[in-house]
Amino acid sequence: MRDHGRVKVSTRGDYAARALLSLALHESDRPTSVKEIAERTNLPQPYLEQILLAVKGAGLVRSKRGVGGGYVLARDPKEITLAEILAAVDGPLTTLVDEHDHCEGHCVLQEIWVCVSEEMRSSLGRYTLADLVGRTRVGHRLPAPAAGS
Repeated sequence: MRDHGRVKVSTRGDYAARALLSLALHESDRPTSVKEIAERTNLPQPYLEQILLAVKGAGLVRSKRGVGGGYVLARDPKEITLAEILAAVDGPLTTLVDEHDHCEGHCVLQEIWVCVSEEMRSSLGRYTLADLVGRTRVGHRLPAPAAGS
């Protein structure tokens, strides 16, 4: 897990977000090879290949095989959220509680974990790749996410 300030993000989630941000920053009709993404992001290519397969399976990128092959975003960067990217590689961001355990306040903690998970999913869902591209291009001041997104 990578500690970015206060939020712990898995290495897979961090790498997936970095790879898709790279695709969004250099968006073109030409597919980008895994090697090129790895060089731009300084991520290990073999691990990046696995991550890109996971985000492809989630419908966030498309791939083309052969000479000139690689990856392109499957949707507009305005339509891809950080929550979707993390869920693609780490599974859903929501904590599910099948049944409450009533041992010494454990049920209260379970309710809090669910609440925090929902808040995190909601927060990450407000930031799109387009937001991150804009932030990267103008500096590192985080703009407010688009209303309604």
